[in-house]
Amino acid sequence: MHVLMLSDVYFPRVNGVSTSIRTYVGALLEMGHRVTLVAPDYGGSDAQRAFDAEFGIHFEVIRLPARTIFFDPEDRLITSRALREAFDALSVRDWDVVHVHTPFRAHKLGVRLRRARGLRVVETYHTYFEEYAAHYLPWLPARLLKSAARRASRKLCGEIDHLIVPTAEMVDVLRAYGVDTPSTVLPTGIDLREFAGGDGQAFRQAHGIASDRPVLLTVSRLAMEKNIDFLLQVVRRLVPDFPQLLFLVAGEGPDAARLKSLTTSLHLESHVRFFGNLDRRTTLLDCYRSADAFVFASPTETQGLVLIEAMALGVPIVSTAVMGTATVLRDAASAVVSAEDVEAFASHVAQVLRQPELRARLAQSGPRDAERWSAPALMHEAVGVYTGIAAPAA
Repeated sequence: MHVLMLSDVYFPRVNGVSTSIRTYVGALLEMGHRVTLVAPDYGGSDAQRAFDAEFGIHFEVIRLPARTIFFDPEDRLITSRALREAFDALSVRDWDVVHVHTPFRAHKLGVRLRRARGLRVVETYHTYFEEYAAHYLPWLPARLLKSAARRASRKLCGEIDHLIVPTAEMVDVLRAYGVDTPSTVLPTGIDLREFAGGDGQAFRQAHGIASDRPVLLTVSRLAMEKNIDFLLQVVRRLVPDFPQLLFLVAGEGPDAARLKSLTTSLHLESHVRFFGNLDRRTTLLDCYRSADAFVFASPTETQGLVLIEAMALGVPIVSTAVMGTATVLRDAASAVVSAEDVEAFASHVAQVLRQPELRARLAQSGPRDAERWSAPALMHEAVGVYTGIAAPAA
């Protein structure tokens, strides 16, 4: 089977969609399928080539010229001319199925190929746009933005053959919108083989962190919808009881400057360190292992992949459970679930930090919990979706 994947984001842009695509590609190649990915050109060809070959994954990546987006400078919008030229080039090639990962220019290209060639198109609904919109267009009324996001979702979902939705909770949201496109609940998961290493003490030594210093960690894109400012408030609440507490933040994003400023205004400079994006093969694993607890409070996740990564590496978790995180944490023995309340969340973190036996129990349960989210097994289901819709469209 030859799968054409279309996306408005991919590495070196680091986010959950990029990670999900790479997981899909790696699993599909291992199963003997072929993959071609169309994604924006971010500039810096050497960096892109390094990501395109990451973990020894070699496949066809077509980079299209793209421009920056004024309200979201990390991302790129594929140009209209590039889209037309890509359609001309792709429409004369043979594809068994088209898998769209984002609802912008990539979606438009997929729909054009569906109409012109009768190709079957599956699309993953990665992002809870109703909740994201207000963060990126704050000058528009929230009610108007939510209504527009719902209308857009109905239109986009109605233009393709099948939806892959990471959680049942997200399916319920789409059904409430009036979306009736056939769907399959299928999280991406992670390749557990990539999360079997890591040296926490080496990370602590490299960054001058004492071996007995209590450390919290979050791994996230630095964006307003990730709710990292809430975690900073939790840290401020904990510092009087844990004077040596250190909060590590791994990731980059448009909210970085505001979060660093907030850290200063809360007088947490000696308790918070921002590390940017770490190498997923080495230093990120070490960073995970260095933590006494992984903390997370994003209300907009459709998957919560970082929670699964923390589980796989045996890092105790304290997290809220909303949308995708609720699915991942359901019945998980490696996590303490908390409400989004500073006092309650801080109390749960304090409990984990104070009780070595609780930390040990949570850590031991993590790899077992992560097994449920093993990507190779889940990707066989994805191939089943592809095969089920691959007959020529009427």
